Amino acid sequence: MQTNTPQAEAPEVMMRNAWITGFTPQAERWNGRLAMIGFVSAIAIELFTHQGVLHFWGILSSGVVPVS
Repeated sequence: MQTNTPQAEAPEVMMRNAWITGFTPQAERWNGRLAMIGFVSAIAIELFTHQGVLHFWGILSSGVVPVS
């Protein structure tokens, strides 16, 4: 059965996970995903090594000065 109502055309769908640069929703999604991975990684390093991330990487010293 056909009706006289016009059919809505499908809108052009942009790839949700496309790697598009600039200030686009896709770029913000990737930024958020990578930030979540980094945050969880930092928490895991602190839990398993019992030291901060900066100490783990050797960026901050422990305050102990070697005696020569």
